[in-house]
Amino acid sequence: MTTVKTSVRPAFRRRPNLTPVIFLSPTLALFAIFIAYPFLRAIWLSFSNTTLFGQVTGFAGFSNYSSIFADPAFSTYVSNSLEWTFGGVFLQLVFGTIGALMLNQRFKLRGAVRGLAMVPWATPSILVALMWMWLLDPNHGLINSALLHLNIIHAPIAFLSDQGTALPTLIAIDAWQGIPFFAIMILAALQSVPPELKESASTDGCGPVKVFTNVVIPHILPTVLIVVVLRIIWTANYIDLAYVLTGGGPGHASTTVPLQSYLTAYKSGDFGGGAAYAMIQAVVLAILVTIYVRLTNRREPR
Repeated sequence: MTTVKTSVRPAFRRRPNLTPVIFLSPTLALFAIFIAYPFLRAIWLSFSNTTLFGQVTGFAGFSNYSSIFADPAFSTYVSNSLEWTFGGVFLQLVFGTIGALMLNQRFKLRGAVRGLAMVPWATPSILVALMWMWLLDPNHGLINSALLHLNIIHAPIAFLSDQGTALPTLIAIDAWQGIPFFAIMILAALQSVPPELKESASTDGCGPVKVFTNVVIPHILPTVLIVVVLRIIWTANYIDLAYVLTGGGPGHASTTVPLQSYLTAYKSGDFGGGAAYAMIQAVVLAILVTIYVRLTNRREPR
């Protein structure tokens, strides 16, 4: 009887593949330094008492949050934030759609006009604020001079110094700067509509209005929703115009929640209170970010 000897290979453990970690390490390091650490520190500061230089002196619990909600002006900050965000985005959506439809037509120098249309969006916010500060100046501004010359008004208007006009003026300036973004994004969506669909609808007896409502709008609607949510997130965090042009005034007429967060931390020296405002804003924006991610995931082909 013969026996067959079988050789058993020793089991080797696979070495972990560290290549992905090596390539991702610079990104992870930047994420940890510039995003994760500031966010976690802001959470800690919101529950802490701080000095004028941001040093933690003790645990404050929820006192920073309770002080915010007990502040009678907090409801004004919230209402201003809602008016600023949704008012500005609504104007950008309406006029951006009109601009996209105009830019989608055939005319001479269309490429140059499309490029020039992006100038307000590409201009830094500080320059935009300084330009409009000069235009709206009640003594030497071009807008007041034109309105007086046309007899529309009989006395100069201090658009940025009046409680009734400060916030609407900021909303109009923000809309002026953001309309090109909406126009270009919606223009790209309009150009992706298959021409044969519009031709088929026209052949079936649909007029231009029905073609637009039944064919074009359903096709561009996903893009419009994504752009609207993304712009809401950006506008809700945007404080440059208000800080430079009005500083949140007069009084609290143009103070939003993120602007008050900045003023509390860097003007009043209360970094704990400023961080608490930021955390309240972060919770609201987290909901909007979740909506944005879900909308973008729906558009990706499966």
